[in-house]
Amino acid sequence: MSATRLRHARTTGAVLAAGALLGTAAVTTAATPAGAAPAAPAAPAAPDCSAAYRIEQKLDGGTVWRMCWRYSTDSGLILDKVSYQPPGEAAPIRVLNSAKLAQIHVPYDDGNAEYDDLTGAGFGWGLQNLKPGECPGGTITSVKVPEVGKVNGLCTTTRARGHAYRMAADEGGKVWQAQGKDLLVYSVNKVGWYEYITEWRFSSDGMIGANVGATGSLSPVDYNGSDGRGWPIGKGARDYATSHAHNVFWKLDFGLDGSDKGRIEQYDSKVTPPGRDGSPTVKTTRTPVTKELAGDAKNMRWWRVVSATGKNKDGHARSYEFVPGHTNTYAGRPYTQHDIYFTQARACEQFASNNILDCGQGAPNSVDKWVNGETLTNPAVWVNIGFHHIARDEDQQPMPVHWQGFQLAPRDVTAMNPLTPADLANQNGAPNLGS
Repeated sequence: MSATRLRHARTTGAVLAAGALLGTAAVTTAATPAGAAPAAPAAPAAPDCSAAYRIEQKLDGGTVWRMCWRYSTDSGLILDKVSYQPPGEAAPIRVLNSAKLAQIHVPYDDGNAEYDDLTGAGFGWGLQNLKPGECPGGTITSVKVPEVGKVNGLCTTTRARGHAYRMAADEGGKVWQAQGKDLLVYSVNKVGWYEYITEWRFSSDGMIGANVGATGSLSPVDYNGSDGRGWPIGKGARDYATSHAHNVFWKLDFGLDGSDKGRIEQYDSKVTPPGRDGSPTVKTTRTPVTKELAGDAKNMRWWRVVSATGKNKDGHARSYEFVPGHTNTYAGRPYTQHDIYFTQARACEQFASNNILDCGQGAPNSVDKWVNGETLTNPAVWVNIGFHHIARDEDQQPMPVHWQGFQLAPRDVTAMNPLTPADLANQNGAPNLGS
């Protein structure tokens, strides 16, 4: 293990003892002129957390996101009680009970080094102070980290994302379009020479993005890849930076419409070859996932979490669909061989590998072994996105950010696009011709 990683490492006992969830200053809006949103028209419910740990942001079109934050010396930033209130909804719609990183597994191609950066290399203690320029137009909040002190390490801000929608009328030349903004919540943790940006992105149309960006520096003690497991960095063919993987796991506990008893569904579409006189056909099949599953992404396959209680105004069950980003599946460990896991939620099962919590004598400590046939009544969801990092000259110095992540897309959460203009609000179902 490198010297810097050793400085950040802690024993399991110390990690457990210091695993209290901490924070100090208030985060109620991103500090922009239009950021302080008024309350929704309906009488507000009692807040889920004190003002010091509350994030609330009104976005374009009137959408409001609300959530609580906390900080763990194991997981880093954790978001709780995440709710989404689009225009036209009288009350917030709970989406997630909890969302966090669950591991960053970093094995090197030569087999000489392998790290669990969350539970084995002091991820939580490496929270970095952010300068105002790193949180443009936003608010930086102080976080109290054991053995470190107060760190100005949590940013909440908004950022333009371009078109929220665009539609041109068939006649008359009218164009409906809107430019959107996202709420961003992020922190930066340093582990060894790497710095990880943990970013959560919330859009006005209900989309949630989870991303980790790796930046910082290539490890200077790993310029030993001249065995064909590295790439030449620097002059000529002298310094070979060893290739390695970043396998990032997230853990999501859904609470759609306030219930943790949502159901999981898998969808697969199959394309048939065209007939002699016709076009190809496509058949989509829904498979209820009733027992724990280690899922593999395939072409035209996707999953969703469906609310056990809530329906939109069309009478359709609310759900969120998983939209994974590009991934390199790492075959070296059983827990990194699958793209998504659905397990029965247990309080002691919190990290996808090297789980440091006590699940009982002899209990397995990785997510693959928790998939053992139990019926899913309260599913926990684990998403694995991998990146095989073969270094390049441009990775020095400093290293440009490379991103890994996925999205959660609302599916039937609202009866129409939540940002639908008023003059199109009557077009639910078959659209008016010539609109």
